Amino acid sequence: MRKFITVLLLTGFLWPYGAVAQSPTAPLATFPSEKPAQQHCPADTVVWLNLPSGIYHFKDERWYGNTKSGAYVGQREADRAGDRATRNGQ
Repeated sequence: MRKFITVLLLTGFLWPYGAVAQSPTAPLATFPSEKPAQQHCPADTVVWLNLPSGIYHFKDERWYGNTKSGAYVGQREADRAGDRATRNGQ
């Protein structure tokens, strides 16, 4: 019984770390201007990502390129990183 409890405790402590190690995510490539972002992901849409909020804006929207802490990124890469599009179209 003591051995069972030890195994159970070790499994409970180590399992979450193993799950994190098995799903690595590449860092998001950010760019200070549109052109390098488009060259990095030519088949993707370039969006402006507000880095602190994780919300991105499309080219014809109000905040595209106009937030204090942001960068140009590929839309698919932003989606994979857990970021999302603005919900109010600004």
